[in-house]
Amino acid sequence: MTEAPIPDGLPKGFRGAELGWPELDRIPHPPYRVPLLGDVVGVNRRTPLQDSLRYARRLGPVFRRKAFGKEFVFVWGARHAADLADESRFAKHVGLGIANLRPVVGDGLFTAYNHEPNWQLAHDVLAPGFSREAMAGYHPMMLAVARQLTEHWDRAAARERTVDVPGDMTKLTLETIARTGFGHDFGSFERSRPHPFVTAMVGTLTYAQRLNTVPFPLAPLLLRSASRRNAADIAYLNRTVDELVRARRSSGRGDGDLLDRMLETDHPETGERLEPRNVRRQVITFLVAGHETTSGALSFALHYLSRHPEVAARARAEVDRVWGDAAEPAYEQVARLRYVRRVLDESLRLWPTAPAFAREAREDTVLAGEHPMRRGAWALVLTPMLHRDPEVWGADAERFDPDRFDAPAVRSRAPHTFKPFGTGARACIGRQFALHEATLVLGLLLRRYEMRPDPAYRLRVTERLTLMPEGLRLHPERRTPVREAASDLRCPVPGAGD
Repeated sequence: MTEAPIPDGLPKGFRGAELGWPELDRIPHPPYRVPLLGDVVGVNRRTPLQDSLRYARRLGPVFRRKAFGKEFVFVWGARHAADLADESRFAKHVGLGIANLRPVVGDGLFTAYNHEPNWQLAHDVLAPGFSREAMAGYHPMMLAVARQLTEHWDRAAARERTVDVPGDMTKLTLETIARTGFGHDFGSFERSRPHPFVTAMVGTLTYAQRLNTVPFPLAPLLLRSASRRNAADIAYLNRTVDELVRARRSSGRGDGDLLDRMLETDHPETGERLEPRNVRRQVITFLVAGHETTSGALSFALHYLSRHPEVAARARAEVDRVWGDAAEPAYEQVARLRYVRRVLDESLRLWPTAPAFAREAREDTVLAGEHPMRRGAWALVLTPMLHRDPEVWGADAERFDPDRFDAPAVRSRAPHTFKPFGTGARACIGRQFALHEATLVLGLLLRRYEMRPDPAYRLRVTERLTLMPEGLRLHPERRTPVREAASDLRCPVPGAGD
């Protein structure tokens, strides 16, 4: 399918805020601007998001930053974010960080521009793959992968060793999306080091982040070796996916999974199919986005559970009550873990692993009745700050409290104040998949282990477009058997096989 032209009247390429915000001078910016370089005093190129959060607290719900001559507008006030969620006036904007991934995934679901027709085609073809019926079909495979995780943690517990939480959650979520969506086994739990696919994926995300920290004209010079590594990483991702697709074509159907839908399904109205290049892009999109954000969400949730034993005890009691003596939960039982889901939501509130989304004006408008915006002007919504707006979440917004998500509290809040999956038509298509997987895994781990933290650990957050706890290790301790006898019939004796 050929790409449609960019609509007339919009600037091509990057659109600086000075082009779209006629009253930009009214918007505050950090002090100590440096000519040419901009707002670089006191910033860390490894933590641009966390730097922006610091400025947000100081400058208010709408502010701007300048870097290497490029002006950006940031928004986090609940009233302004709700206005940007109006689909009749605003649409998704593919910002610089996301656009930097287009050499990897092109017009995939996450990175496509609004004018590119392949997005709607892929969305309509793949949406049934996330229906309730499809989700129920994925559940047994999710359990099988989680079983590999608990076998690994059982061995660590038997030897009184800690576990690498982000590393293990990455293995878990990569295997889950690869097997449920594409019938592929990366063998992550048989490896002492990350699978090369993960290494290449992290490399491309890190490179995309670094591109935002150097002047564009100097990038080829300053990032010469990094560019070569990035090209090699992209080539590896492409080869891996091409081999996966070839294997499926030669072996036949894969029980109606996502790859089957990409290869065999006609659009219900037009009869079109995804072209081969777009299939590759969508597979990479799902393998990367489908595991990277969920692994971060699980890691943050486990950190908070380990630091709040009263919350963990309450969540564990719910798991024991709802799942009972069943060796493994049925699909319907996962949705009944309402308090565990609150733990997950509260973790996503404080550290949404996809920490920002950009919105652009469809026509000339005024944001929240305050700031004029021309057609095509865009703003970056800082989700962690939106989730900390004291007008919505209270003066204790930094405090971890899952009861913020009990039903009465949720009903009392205005819409568009909790946005870990983005907003509008371009919000995450795999939201229900991620929530089911994460709730299931938290329930299984709570039922099986007490999770002891390192008292000296202080939360540090790694940024690579997504967010992840850095250096988080926990000490899993097998619980005194309560309802695990049947479960143990399915799993090796702790420490066996080594």
